[in-house]
Amino acid sequence: MALVSIDGNDLIVELEGLDKFWALKNRLAIPLAHVRGATSDPGIVREPKGLRAPGTHLPGVITAGTFHTDDGRVFWAVRDPAKAVVIELADQRYARLVVEVSDPRATVDLIEHAQRAEA
Repeated sequence: MALVSIDGNDLIVELEGLDKFWALKNRLAIPLAHVRGATSDPGIVREPKGLRAPGTHLPGVITAGTFHTDDGRVFWAVRDPAKAVVIELADQRYARLVVEVSDPRATVDLIEHAQRAEA
């Protein structure tokens, strides 16, 4: 599970518990100016993940870490697909973040509100 928050002009994603271990990361900070948008997308887990490096992928159990696709790097931290949020990025190490949150709708609303305030 990830905690998504806004700190000044940054989107902060903090992983909790064992997700830090599986993803080999504990925190990401992304400038809001580089966030293109966010959506709740339970179906994302069915998409091809690409090459894992480094990370963990046990189909139907957990996808966590960095995966390389034709579209760029994707950071994953998902166990429950129903709680997956996709955050699209520009000009960052990752092309997108796919994270599990406790309330996907509230997380998407938080990001959209922060983007409007940033503009």
